[in-house]
Amino acid sequence: MDPTDWGLPEIEPAQVGVGVLVLLGGFVLGRLAQFALQRYWNWRGRSPSFASVFASLGKWTVVTIAAGAALTVAFPSVRPVNVLGGLGIVSIAAGIAFQQVLGNLFAGVILLTREPFRGGDQVAIGDVRGTVVRINLRETEIRTFDGRRVIIPNSVVHDGVVTVQTGYERVRTSVHVGVAYGTDLDQARELGLRTLAAVPGVLADPAPQALVTGLGNVVIEMELRFWSGAKQLETLETRDRVIQAILREFEAAGIEMPSTAPTIVVREIVENSEISARGPTTHSLHDRTGLAGA
Repeated sequence: MDPTDWGLPEIEPAQVGVGVLVLLGGFVLGRLAQFALQRYWNWRGRSPSFASVFASLGKWTVVTIAAGAALTVAFPSVRPVNVLGGLGIVSIAAGIAFQQVLGNLFAGVILLTREPFRGGDQVAIGDVRGTVVRINLRETEIRTFDGRRVIIPNSVVHDGVVTVQTGYERVRTSVHVGVAYGTDLDQARELGLRTLAAVPGVLADPAPQALVTGLGNVVIEMELRFWSGAKQLETLETRDRVIQAILREFEAAGIEMPSTAPTIVVREIVENSEISARGPTTHSLHDRTGLAGA
């Protein structure tokens, strides 16, 4: 049966063979374009995710053009305008059916182009905190600080609030200390600053600060501020060393750091020696219970 009876273009084996060669050549050119583009973007200092995704887009653009050319060579009656028109209809239908997927793709392009963060950055996206592994066109992969793999759609990342902990080289951390009333605040402040300066991991610039921030019922509140490296582990380890050093130095200097929680003290009072001599000790209800310092 003649294919033209079905409205199909006439098939010439030689032309089909040439079309297949054109398509294979397109694949080869696409791979070369991908390799060249990836090298170029890396040379320009773009992130590995950006270089990988856009190099792949370059490859598939070349392959798509080669496929159109191969189709035209294999079937001369098929015109490029008709092919583009068919692709346009398919694209519209796909856009309606896959709105969410396309939304993620467009968000991924924006994230990769603007690069608010890169692979290796430590971020907080909603309730997820961890290190960015890679950014793809559709999703962003996060490795949480406790070792879990979390995949977040790019539309969620693009529309949400993202905190980039490693966006700058250093971050500030605070340790709150409560000292007893009657403490020499100048001495406590000077000792706190001297202790901070000696702790490994605390940066000298910006300089640490010791600020009185409030008056509580039991203690005078003091905030010790210091800067350290931006990575999560650096901040935690430096904070740990600061707290231990402050406790050690304040205790050695005799600076009291009382608890802010009220303490109940039970006091027993013998009313008089006669009652004590006659029998069991009696206690006054008011004298038996009371707050600390009463």
